Amino acid sequence: MKHIVITGASGAIGTALAKAYAVPGAKLWLQGRQRQALERLAQTCQALGAQTEVVELELTDATALATWGQSLAAFEIDLLIINAGLNTHVDPDHGLENPTHSQLVLQVNLLSAITLVQAVAPAMQKRQQGQIAVISSLAAWRGLPNTPSYSASKAGLKAYGESLRSSLAHDGVRVNVVLPGYVQSPMCDDMPGPKPFLWSAERAAKAIQAGLAANRGRIAFPFFLSLGCQLLGSLPDGLATWILKRLGHAVVRRGKP
Repeated sequence: MKHIVITGASGAIGTALAKAYAVPGAKLWLQGRQRQALERLAQTCQALGAQTEVVELELTDATALATWGQSLAAFEIDLLIINAGLNTHVDPDHGLENPTHSQLVLQVNLLSAITLVQAVAPAMQKRQQGQIAVISSLAAWRGLPNTPSYSASKAGLKAYGESLRSSLAHDGVRVNVVLPGYVQSPMCDDMPGPKPFLWSAERAAKAIQAGLAANRGRIAFPFFLSLGCQLLGSLPDGLATWILKRLGHAVVRRGKP
């Protein structure tokens, strides 16, 4: 039986990934905060032939998260998908984010990912087998003006995953960094600015599943947006800022020219 853990399973990408991996012979741990949504997803996955376990857990509770991660060692986890994420954006009145929201974004997007990896990875190392996927973002290549904390958290997650891929390869543990572009979801809808090359969550899940099966270090999509973001990150800051403004990513300040 293949054992798969998905955090943020009640979100758009998490739900699509759960359905993609819900096959006979699989057991899915579906973590999230929305109990009813998780239970509906669990029923769907069971109908597709998978066994499921719903895990309602706050990722900001580092102690509870580490305890849960360590408890998973008894089940020989084959694939850990760290997908949970939050976003926030600057206030047009003064150009800064709410400090509490920024802290929460960093805790959920980055710190909880590190906590869970450190809890789950030792058992994989001992078995010399396992795979960890961290869901970052194309925003990791160059911070977007409207979402500095989100961009910072995803850049940190990208760097963390890339570092882990090298360090855990010696132990037979595969690590993959997923860099999606814009994917249809309530969180994406709430983000300010244009959303070119928008993908459905189902299309994103297929790309992620294929990339993980091929053990690609970076799973980035869509291609042209990914290429553009990488190039943007390599440009001088002034030129990159000018391009972002031309693309509609400037921060619009109320009462400012």
